[in-house]
Amino acid sequence: MNKDQVKGHLKEATGKVKEVAGKLVGNDELELKGKIEKTGGKAQATYGNLKEDPESMSSPQKTILTH
Repeated sequence: MNKDQVKGHLKEATGKVKEVAGKLVGNDELELKGKIEKTGGKAQATYGNLKEDPESMSSPQKTILTH
């Protein structure tokens, strides 16, 4: 597991906590910030996964990332 995977999963978890807390207290702004952070964390974790195993990418993805 690499640094991007770990950081991404931590951001995902933090974002989920903020999202749920926002829903519980009725704070739409906190809920939205949580969703954004969670999505960013998923993206970072996915990037880390691709760094770890680049062969798992399909050909179009390889083309985009290498150009």
